Amino acid sequence: MTRTEARIDSQTITKLGPKEYAAMHALEKAIKESGLDRKLIELIKVRVSQINGCAFCLNMHTAGARAAGWTDRELHLLPAWRETPSFTASERAVLDFAEHVTRISEQHVPAPVYNALRESFTEEQTLHLTWAVIAINSWNRLMITFAVPPAEEK
Repeated sequence: MTRTEARIDSQTITKLGPKEYAAMHALEKAIKESGLDRKLIELIKVRVSQINGCAFCLNMHTAGARAAGWTDRELHLLPAWRETPSFTASERAVLDFAEHVTRISEQHVPAPVYNALRESFTEEQTLHLTWAVIAINSWNRLMITFAVPPAEEK
C-alpha cells in the first residue's frame, strides 16, 4: 500500500467543523478530568491507534505516553502485551477491553473481558475507560479518513 496524500489537513478539519471539533475536545477534557490515571488513558490511545493504524495519533500519543511515564521498552512491547510481563493485571484488563471495544463488530465485548476489567475498576471508572476508547477510535477514524500525516518533529 502506498502512502496516501493528505485529503484535508488538521487545521481545515478544525475550520470546517468547529462545533464537532469542540465537542470532541470537550469529551477529551471530560476524560482527562474523570480521575482516570493519565498513564492508562495514554496506554489506551496508543494501543487503539496501533490497531487502527493511525500514524497521526500514534505519533502524538506515543510522545504523550512517554511523558506520562511509559518507557520506550513498554511501548515497543505493547503490540505483544499478552506475551510480556511488562503490564499489570489491571493494565492487561484495560488493553483487552480496549481491543474488544475497538473491534466490537468481530465479537462484541465478551463477559469474561468485561468482568476482568471490573475486578480492577469501579463501574464509574469502567464507563470513563469506555469513553476513552470511544474517543480515540473517533480521532483515529477522522485522521485516517482524511489521511492527515503525523506532525513533523521540531
